[in-house]
Amino acid sequence: MQKQIVTIIKRDGMEVEFLLEKLAVAIGKAGMKTGEFEAKEAKRLAGIAAALIEGVVAQVEKIQDIVEQVLMAAGHYKTAKAYILYRQARSDERRVERIIGVKDDLDLSPNQLKVMRNRYLLKDQDGKVIETPSGLFHRVARVLAKGEKKQVENDFYEVMSRLEFLPAGRTLNNAGTPQSQLANCFVLPVEDSMEGIFDSVKWMAMVQQTGGGTGFNFSKLRPRGDVVTKSTGGFATGPVSFMKVFDIATRQVMQGGKKRGANMGILNVDHPDILDFISAKSDKGEIENFNISVGVTDDFMKAVEQDKEWHLRNQRTGEIVQTMQARTLMSQLVSMAWRTGDPGLIFLDPINRNNPILEKYGRIDATNPCGEQPLHPFDACNLGSINLAKLVVSGKVDWERLKFVVRTGVRMLDDVIDACKYPLPQITETVRANRRIGLGVMGWADMLYQLRIPYDSEEGTKLAQKVAKFIQVESWQTSRELAKEKGAFPRMKDSSFKTPVRNVAITTIAPTGSISMLADASSGIEPVFALAYTKNVVEDAGLSYINKFFAQELDQSLWADGDQEHKVRDRIVREVASLGSVASVAGVPEEVKSVYRTAHDIAPEWHVKMQAAWQKHTDNAVSKTINFPHSATIDDVENAYMMAWKTGCKGITIYRDGSKDVQILSVGSKSETPADRRQTLVGAQIIQSKIKMETLKERGKRLKSGCPECGMWV
Repeated sequence: MQKQIVTIIKRDGMEVEFLLEKLAVAIGKAGMKTGEFEAKEAKRLAGIAAALIEGVVAQVEKIQDIVEQVLMAAGHYKTAKAYILYRQARSDERRVERIIGVKDDLDLSPNQLKVMRNRYLLKDQDGKVIETPSGLFHRVARVLAKGEKKQVENDFYEVMSRLEFLPAGRTLNNAGTPQSQLANCFVLPVEDSMEGIFDSVKWMAMVQQTGGGTGFNFSKLRPRGDVVTKSTGGFATGPVSFMKVFDIATRQVMQGGKKRGANMGILNVDHPDILDFISAKSDKGEIENFNISVGVTDDFMKAVEQDKEWHLRNQRTGEIVQTMQARTLMSQLVSMAWRTGDPGLIFLDPINRNNPILEKYGRIDATNPCGEQPLHPFDACNLGSINLAKLVVSGKVDWERLKFVVRTGVRMLDDVIDACKYPLPQITETVRANRRIGLGVMGWADMLYQLRIPYDSEEGTKLAQKVAKFIQVESWQTSRELAKEKGAFPRMKDSSFKTPVRNVAITTIAPTGSISMLADASSGIEPVFALAYTKNVVEDAGLSYINKFFAQELDQSLWADGDQEHKVRDRIVREVASLGSVASVAGVPEEVKSVYRTAHDIAPEWHVKMQAAWQKHTDNAVSKTINFPHSATIDDVENAYMMAWKTGCKGITIYRDGSKDVQILSVGSKSETPADRRQTLVGAQIIQSKIKMETLKERGKRLKSGCPECGMWV
């Protein structure tokens, strides 16, 4: 009689007990994924597989071979196929894991491990990783939950290790280390004096040295040609000239010892130097470390609509310096954005209509580098994002789990405020007085894929409003409970709130560049940029990437099943990797094409509609790129700007395909010549298709600035 298997020899040589229940669970997961069978059948198949194993000890690969044979013999061909593909993928991943040098204790992909290694895991003096992924999340949970009940620490670890919620990069990187600056981005004042200007330069350097990004409004500076002092007869050089000083200083400060900083520069639309500002980034090499946006008012936008005159005023004297048609000014602004992607717009009036401390502390006129966090001077943003892709169960939103994640995220971000060591005493005072946090989302496009809802649809924007409102309501309820438990924010008495709350503002939609890569989720509320592409995640280890939800669609579909050699599936993947989109790929059903939309499949007006839908129930602002095809006209861009204002957005950033000299995000791989590559920037995280590693490295030398919060590039 054949002896039953007792132990398994794993790939690392360890010998562990064989558990029939564990094998049944693994088979059951595969069956449920394809929809071919459930737990009862999985137990039956596991029993058959165990009976076929020879000897009391077996290699794990041998067991998997037998499982494949049992699935095929039972007629579960789709599950067998998926199982084979999974084994191959895991084999590739293990190969890359060895190269990366990170012990994976959370079943992450090689791409996720690479992000972990490069950005977040602790290293010794020789650069060797000394922390596992679970160790990272335990470290962060322990530091942030100091003073809380043990269950709070457990909850923090749970949502992070399950990748349901992640605080932003500074918190993951610095919590529990000597560099305990955990905030992402800051706004600093710029006063109209030499002392005030260079105080701001100094403060910027101190913030960026700790890894923070900085935002400024330069509108207080007197215009170019204005008198400096009557005694010397000198003349001002204007805001743009001083922005160059800030830019040079940023180049010299290695941010947190790792990378250069990022800035947001804003100038109000009635400043006499506004035309110089609009074209400030048209010259190569000028203010490369800045995003720039024009601060516009409702009055200006109405003047554009009605073709009225617009006055430019000296901020020092209030005197009208120049009068021009508002449409002329808007045309120049839009033309430059069409050419270069800059400037964007910041809508100052909608921001301040939602400013609870406006009466006592004045208007907000600046944002962080990515634009999602309007802030008073010396305020900071502590950001974190809910991974919506993880909150879909059986084709439906898991509202109960979302509620738990929202409440846990609010408490975690509130704890970040107290755990953080800020770079300036003025920042410490302001942040702890306002207790502003930025609870956002990522994985929105992935959620829509799972729900089979097109991004560019009324159903999609309605769901966006529903999810955003749910998060907003639950987050404010949590803030009220925290106020009872820990006290209201100190400036509450000077605010418009009637009921005590813990935070002056809570929800924000950030780009989530790096943490979305860590979570293997789509960025922020952006559509997926490309469904498939090839990228180099480590030297000499190129990996083909395919969106996991699209891959599941292919694995479970009859239309892509084709043949046992997977030629149909492979052909579809090759074409999608080449084009970036499934829209024009033959053999794909129209219903599938309507669901799996990518950024350039979506008309600009739907990008704006989606941003507006989220903004309706977001306290702070929404960071999103409005993508345009290369063929878009200047009028198309202006229409998007007007639409964003009319629909209640607090800002807008556009990008027309191929309009930047340095392109760092692209899809398509039909040709290896740069002239033939379709190249596109979104925000912009690095995904470069079919480019040799040395080429990517060379391009990297020319990229000057990365946002410290999200990893996006200025």
